[in-house]
Amino acid sequence: MSNNLDKSRLLSAKKEEKLSVKEVSLLILCGAIIGFLNGFFGGGGGMICVPLLENVLHLESKYSHATAIVIIFPISFISAIIYLLSGSVETIPLVTVGLGVVAGGILGSFALKILPPKALRVIFALIMLAGGVRLIL
Repeated sequence: MSNNLDKSRLLSAKKEEKLSVKEVSLLILCGAIIGFLNGFFGGGGGMICVPLLENVLHLESKYSHATAIVIIFPISFISAIIYLLSGSVETIPLVTVGLGVVAGGILGSFALKILPPKALRVIFALIMLAGGVRLIL
């Protein structure tokens, strides 16, 4: 299993070196859209980032999800500072939900390591679908 992961990383690194100008431009544009959505909605950029990493860079699901988290973190941090400075944050939800988010994030990162890629894609799709249906209704 580790050998397959090493091969995947090498393939990803080789593909990264051979990106065309069009692909780089697309990634930068999508990055700007991801940043805007994450700042505007206070999250959700990963819903675009994960498919982008899978379809444009052809990363495996686990790498796409992990990379998306690392991409989203600084965006979320900067947005959080702006929201805090503008007085748009309530203390009780920040502390209570924040504790749950930290615990859930730790558990989720461990779950990412053990879930097969197909299960990860199905779970991700179901969550996106449920979120979309919930917003419509």
